[in-house]
Amino acid sequence: MPTSRRLLRTTAAAVCAATALLISGCSPGGPAAPDSAASPGRANGAGAERTTPDDGTSVLAPLPAGIPADLRPYYDQKLSWHACSVSGFECATMKAPLAYDSPSEATDIKLAVARKKATGPGSRLGSLMVNPGGPGGSAIDYLQKYAPQPAAVRARYDMVAMDPRGVARSEPVECLSNKEMDRYTQTDQTPDSSAEFDKLTTAYRAFAKGCASRSGKLLPHVSTIEAARDMDVLRAVLGDKKLTYVGASYGTFLGATYAGLYPTRAGRLVLDGAMDPALDSRTININQTAGFNTAFTAFAADCIKRKGCPLGNKDTADAGRQLSALFKKLDAHPAQTGENRKLTESLATTGVVAAMYDEQSWPLLRGYLSQAKNGDGRGLLTLSDSYYERDPSGRYANQMYANPAVNCLDLPPAFTSPDQVRADLPAFRKASPVFGDSFAWAALNCAYWPVKPSGNTHRIEAKGAAPIVVVGTTRDPATPYTWAQSLARQLSSATLLTYEGDGHTAYGRGSDCIDTAINTYLLEGTAPPKSKRCT
Repeated sequence: MPTSRRLLRTTAAAVCAATALLISGCSPGGPAAPDSAASPGRANGAGAERTTPDDGTSVLAPLPAGIPADLRPYYDQKLSWHACSVSGFECATMKAPLAYDSPSEATDIKLAVARKKATGPGSRLGSLMVNPGGPGGSAIDYLQKYAPQPAAVRARYDMVAMDPRGVARSEPVECLSNKEMDRYTQTDQTPDSSAEFDKLTTAYRAFAKGCASRSGKLLPHVSTIEAARDMDVLRAVLGDKKLTYVGASYGTFLGATYAGLYPTRAGRLVLDGAMDPALDSRTININQTAGFNTAFTAFAADCIKRKGCPLGNKDTADAGRQLSALFKKLDAHPAQTGENRKLTESLATTGVVAAMYDEQSWPLLRGYLSQAKNGDGRGLLTLSDSYYERDPSGRYANQMYANPAVNCLDLPPAFTSPDQVRADLPAFRKASPVFGDSFAWAALNCAYWPVKPSGNTHRIEAKGAAPIVVVGTTRDPATPYTWAQSLARQLSSATLLTYEGDGHTAYGRGSDCIDTAINTYLLEGTAPPKSKRCT
């Protein structure tokens, strides 16, 4: 599974599929080769300037409040709505410039939009846009299948989703054939010989080459800033003066970026499972490694109390050693799965990590680990396939391609050479004895990306924005709680809402306290009290 460990995505879909998801990145960059550094004056070719305060920290500065004349045709367009294939929803296509700094009708891209109109009772409050994260998650699929907004919210808002550029129905990034992706996901992610090092770097290069050959025109234009600018066009086209938005996981980075670019147009924004845009890529990967270690420790603590725990009944440290031993066994002798793919160490690791996203997956994981220890890899392969969005026919969804396309453009890579990874392995192993090696090597993928990164780390302050609610879960594996704390401090009008619990994100996952606080904010505009905590 040679992919950076920064797939940040809400778990609602995963729970319904009896699993959860994650993969490559969406965050500020780390050490990069000198010739790949982004220009400090222009972010992602999208026209967003960054200011630098006296302390030397970059801050994402707002765009001019007025609509430039060359963008006016996009803001003034009328959408032609028609019935979607899913009953009760309307679909449309919105045009956006491929490059915001040089818009041209000849190169326009088409973005897919869906909505479900407010049902009533009560007066309509406007549109509520949702994004599930990724980057690369389909917002339309999320809206039509899993969006957690309750009846009271759906009654007052038109629920709206747009697949971001490069994602799903919006001119999707493509990289590999399904068979090629099968081989890619099985690549050994913990190389311990020169031949395995070569295979891993060859896999990264082949992946990047495939993306360039299939989607080369689009790759320089799938940044988060450009996606946020698309959201502003949609806001205007829908007739809303301000954006109302619920973003989960990477969707918080997208929403915070919108607020930073358009603070006076930011309405009621909920950022659940928050990213910290001020962190560099290496730090993010280290933080996530520690986060998944925390999640695994919680799983192990629960497991060892139960009769028949596949990781023993001693303590969490011993459970970790037993899982590492299973991975090592699968590295040497992959397990049968009843099909032409065997369960390799890389696929098994992916399956275990997927289950860390939501504690509701823990019973499944216990059973699948027991199967794997007995030579049956079917269960963990099912979890891994869900993570990769591989359907039973062997077809992969576009998320695995859109994800690195956005991440590798947004920020410089965590590492630029295998030697840098080797030097940093002790730090990753300290963060997680179980996952450290695989997470470290996964962070190498953007080093071989065919497009130079155009973004970099920055704080987002969004001065002048209406109150924003940032939500953090204390034992969130993918977006550690410290990230939510940091984003809430950065945003000038943010309130931090804390969920004391496990899993990734909090809204719509069973906490009445969290749901009530967010619903009240969306319906009445009243943010929860400062530092409110829920269980």
